[in-house]
Amino acid sequence: MARSILLVNGHPDPSKDRFCHALCDAYQDGVHEGGNMVARVDIGALDFGFMENAVAFTQPPPADIAAVQAMLERADHMVLVHPLWLGTLPARTKAFLEHLARNDFLVKTEVKGMWPAKRMRGKSARIVMTMGMPAFAYNIFYRAHSLKALEAGVFQMAGFKPVRHTIFGAIDLSAESRQRMLAKMRALGRAGK
Repeated sequence: MARSILLVNGHPDPSKDRFCHALCDAYQDGVHEGGNMVARVDIGALDFGFMENAVAFTQPPPADIAAVQAMLERADHMVLVHPLWLGTLPARTKAFLEHLARNDFLVKTEVKGMWPAKRMRGKSARIVMTMGMPAFAYNIFYRAHSLKALEAGVFQMAGFKPVRHTIFGAIDLSAESRQRMLAKMRALGRAGK
């Protein structure tokens, strides 16, 4: 049975020269080869700002984000591709996730006396992170802290299961290593993972 996938290019720069863009292209090609369906969002092309207060979480999101929410409602699987900047997500990528959570979309928070309701149950997710440092350095020396926080504090909290990840480190090492990374993304897309 064909899977419906929401692919999010979380790089804030809309330029097609960014490696995250190429990774998304490779994944998207693989999805089509595998017979699945994909909807793609490039956050650098969306119109939204930063949230200023907690009240905004209770309000409907901007139109571009509401369209993404509708895509995610129809999806079985979500893939977020983003670079590591200053040890974590770029600010605009985090702002995108905050807007996506608005109006109890990811987690229903107004459940009295209970843990918040996970609204994304039945969906799976993959986080793909790129970085200049080698992936082993991020895992060993930094203990993948921002990745773990994103997995637990956003995706698992919302009910995505399983939540998998792929880390592409040392992305500027060589053209050959980039080709291997692109091939891996294409294979993940083909498998719908």
